[in-house]
Amino acid sequence: MATVVTGPVRVRFAPSPTGFLHVGGVRTAIYNELLRLHCGGVFVLRIEDTDKARSDEAMTRQIQDALSWTGIRWDEGPFLQSERLPRHAERAAELLAADKAYRCFCTSEELEAQRAEAQKQGGSFRYPRTCAHLPADEIARRMEAGQTFVVRFRAPNANITFFDLVRGDMEFPPEAIDDFILLRSDGSPTYHMSVVCDDIDMAITHVIRGEDHLSNTPKHVPLFLAFGSAVPTFAHLPLILGPDKKRLSKRFGATSVEEFRAEGVLPEALYNYMALLGWSPGDDREIVSREEMGKIFDVDRLNASAAVFDREKLLWMNSQYMQTSTLDQIRPHLDPFLAEAGLTGADPARLSTVLELHRSRARTLRELVQSVIPYFRDEIPYDAEAARKFLADPELPVHLAALRDRFAEVETFEKDPLEAALRAVAEERSIKPSVLIHPVRTALSGANGGPPLFDLVAAMGKEETSRHLGHFIAYLRRGGALPEHQD
Repeated sequence: MATVVTGPVRVRFAPSPTGFLHVGGVRTAIYNELLRLHCGGVFVLRIEDTDKARSDEAMTRQIQDALSWTGIRWDEGPFLQSERLPRHAERAAELLAADKAYRCFCTSEELEAQRAEAQKQGGSFRYPRTCAHLPADEIARRMEAGQTFVVRFRAPNANITFFDLVRGDMEFPPEAIDDFILLRSDGSPTYHMSVVCDDIDMAITHVIRGEDHLSNTPKHVPLFLAFGSAVPTFAHLPLILGPDKKRLSKRFGATSVEEFRAEGVLPEALYNYMALLGWSPGDDREIVSREEMGKIFDVDRLNASAAVFDREKLLWMNSQYMQTSTLDQIRPHLDPFLAEAGLTGADPARLSTVLELHRSRARTLRELVQSVIPYFRDEIPYDAEAARKFLADPELPVHLAALRDRFAEVETFEKDPLEAALRAVAEERSIKPSVLIHPVRTALSGANGGPPLFDLVAAMGKEETSRHLGHFIAYLRRGGALPEHQD
């Protein structure tokens, strides 16, 4: 049976600022945004920073920057949960007044001893409601005596049910939760209290979050009901796994937005790939824009099974965006890599020419910049394996010297006359053109692959081609040794 979500909706993304934004969090934010784009409504950004020991103000800014860079747009916020603590305490007082919560004076030492005993007996610990029915005068006496207490929720003795957009109908028995804590002994709210209170006040209609929160939902549902509030519709997304089928970790490379950005992944490519990592547009398309996904987004096509992060697939998708975007479109993202390589002051026309020549062959912006560096350097390093095979031919330096002289005579330094010049030298010297083609590529680019050779030579220009050939000829004559000034 199809699940129909009608708008407008109010969704939220609520990360904790305890580290860089993980791609799993990005995917959650993307699905929230796509639901809002499809149905209309509001996307709220809320920073859950109540854990002061682990929260970092710099991470709060980084999360916003990472979301913005990825192309995710929120309508309200960011709201800092830490600024709403008085509201959380106020709402806890309402539950106390309605006898839906109670003060618990049990000490941590008492609870720990009970927990240890439960484990010793082979069971799990559930708070035994020691303080659930204390008389009012006893509570007043203890408070007057200065005893510390926490505020616990009075959990209902009934099955807890809710509908999940990913998993369908969910049901948990009463023993799935105990009387969990709402306010700690210092008066600060727990996660459960804060998130439910904020979702109510922000009128959130749909909660899309990771399946690691699924165990929290049986606590949140009765808490929503205790406040007399409608329960949001939930969608718990499966985890993103690494190639080892375990939770994605740094063991297999980058896991955060900042790391992929630093590698040279375009934001549109990351958005596209993450959106399809657990959701399908309903056909075989793999390159889909944010706007198009917003039009066709359907929660029925959210996958209930875990997705495996395929780094190679992401880089392939990034290469597709690099090829189909104009140079002007990718240039703002490319500029930091050009600056890092010292190419900010390079001749603009020449730089554009070589970027166009190489960008269809690069998978990342960083790779693209690395491939054009030789056009702007007097000397370049050679790929050892590519260069080694040329050292065995003692005649090659002479052949290349003849070619360098012939290239210097080419009036129109374009690929057709350059190819004619090379083939003429090969014929005159009774060698195959490939004897010249492969070492010329290494001499000019340092590698054994790349764009068509004569496009490369033409883009390199007469002066730089002559210089690079001269350096490579000297390298071969030295038997592959470094020049004296590099020893």
